[in-house]
Amino acid sequence: MRQHRLVTAMAVPLALGLLAASCGSDDDSSEGDGDTVTTDAATDDTTGDGDGDTEETTPTATDVDTTTAVDAEAPVFGGSLVMGLEAEANGFRPWEDGCGEPCVNMARTLFDPLFDQNAEGEYEGMLAESIEANDGFTEWTMTLRPGVTFHNGVPLTAQTIVDMFAIQQTGAISSGQIATYTLANVEAVDEMTVLYTLGAPNSAFPAALSTVSLGAVFEPGAATADPEGFSTNPVGTGPFTMQSRDIDNATIVVRNPDYWRTDDDGNQLPYLDEVEFRPIPDENTRLDALISGTVNLMETRRQGTIRDARDESGIALYEFQGNNTGGGMFNTQVPPFDDVRVRLGLNRLNDQERVIQALGGEGISEPVTQWFSADSPWWTQEADDTYPVFDFDIGTSLLQEYVDDPARSDGKAPGEPIDVELSCPPDPTLTAAMQVLEQVWSGSELVNVNLTQFDQATHINNAIADEHRAHCWRWGTDADPSGAITPFLADPAASVGNLPNWFDPEAYGWAEQAIQTDDFEERKALYSQIMVRMNEQATVWYSGGTATLIATDENIVGIDSWTLPSGELGDGTPGALTYFTEIYVAE
Repeated sequence: MRQHRLVTAMAVPLALGLLAASCGSDDDSSEGDGDTVTTDAATDDTTGDGDGDTEETTPTATDVDTTTAVDAEAPVFGGSLVMGLEAEANGFRPWEDGCGEPCVNMARTLFDPLFDQNAEGEYEGMLAESIEANDGFTEWTMTLRPGVTFHNGVPLTAQTIVDMFAIQQTGAISSGQIATYTLANVEAVDEMTVLYTLGAPNSAFPAALSTVSLGAVFEPGAATADPEGFSTNPVGTGPFTMQSRDIDNATIVVRNPDYWRTDDDGNQLPYLDEVEFRPIPDENTRLDALISGTVNLMETRRQGTIRDARDESGIALYEFQGNNTGGGMFNTQVPPFDDVRVRLGLNRLNDQERVIQALGGEGISEPVTQWFSADSPWWTQEADDTYPVFDFDIGTSLLQEYVDDPARSDGKAPGEPIDVELSCPPDPTLTAAMQVLEQVWSGSELVNVNLTQFDQATHINNAIADEHRAHCWRWGTDADPSGAITPFLADPAASVGNLPNWFDPEAYGWAEQAIQTDDFEERKALYSQIMVRMNEQATVWYSGGTATLIATDENIVGIDSWTLPSGELGDGTPGALTYFTEIYVAE
């Protein structure tokens, strides 16, 4: 296994002045570090070694060069690209519209975040120059970058961030993030200095300022003047501006002539004149569009599509495997899933190897036992040892104990099989994976399984509205763990992020402790305890690590070599995400 791990270690960046969910993913803090491989699909040549040379290899799931590339070619100005996305964006109001990975790819052209992660996983300033915390991690003082203007010519100042906060407090999406981070007040100290005040310590707060909901900087005057219209005609500071938006067909952004960033030679960014985004939900159609030249690049989070792309010639592949993992969850407030015996029993009847094979991930993804991949700095052996791995006899024994219990919570008579509604979006590989679960669960002769399918948006809304039972989902993040884990463990009455509706005050207390220190080992131990408790209570089940891919025409440069203003390399292509600021089409 040859991997170059891009390590996330919040203990390091937080001591310095500078610092994205569902099966289709609706994680708002998708940005993070992980393992990236860049290959030419025709030759299996690795091009991610950073020296401009090629190194011949045969890529497998675990034999990949994950070094972020540095491109040696002189950039070319002009030109346009068309990108195929797995889904349409809900809209471009960062405070109101949920933004999964396809949306983030689009939003990054229109908005700049305050912070993002470099290739080592450390949070560095984008629109911010620096941020510093007080000793208790309750006050964070941020200095903004001077000379930045919005698309409408309005300058970025500290008052901008204050006015944004007033809007964010009312937003359907950002208000939840504000509650998660206990953000109590935002104050303009002077023209370019902002003071964030939290209601409780949070050593990982800069991670929040990298997300779309809290970190994407928008022009509050335009947002206030036309909140609805802002969704289709947003005003940010990003490298591109909105030209046209034909929902479910095409969104076109064009070069911002007044963008604030330049490359190392002083040339104003971005290089491209135009980017067009087309939602193409069907996986095969999206890949075929790239092969036929209808689009120039495409994204995918399906192992089967990655396998198919590897068999094609004349395209470049940017694969990524990080902390994201497939699987599902139980609604623990609904019988029979309110009984741990049922959850553990069904987990024991989850044949991960067969599910991965059905997903097309054999040789690409490995079984997982926690929210972190085996090469993540957050992964622990302790959590790995406690995961209820596939064991048919143990699983049926646990289910039998529940079925025979006169006091069983579903109200059925002793001896009657339990009823399970298993739901997932109608993607062919997901359907095949759910059929594997259905076969094993039904094979116990103790479970009646009803497979249901809803489009991705409905699937997500069903989970948020607690209208789910056994529900396929995607877990984990390559950003700081706190942004996903803390709301996931919070009281479900107050947190839309707690989708399984399972509340353990002790586990939630560990999550709270983890953001009161910037010591990495302390935080890692606390998150390990959380993973162990989740495994013991079986609130979720896992299949395998989620591989992601950006596939492009061979002449596109800069996909995984974007940089931060400091000149440091960014974190590559986590979750099939990239920045278009430094992408160009080679001659």
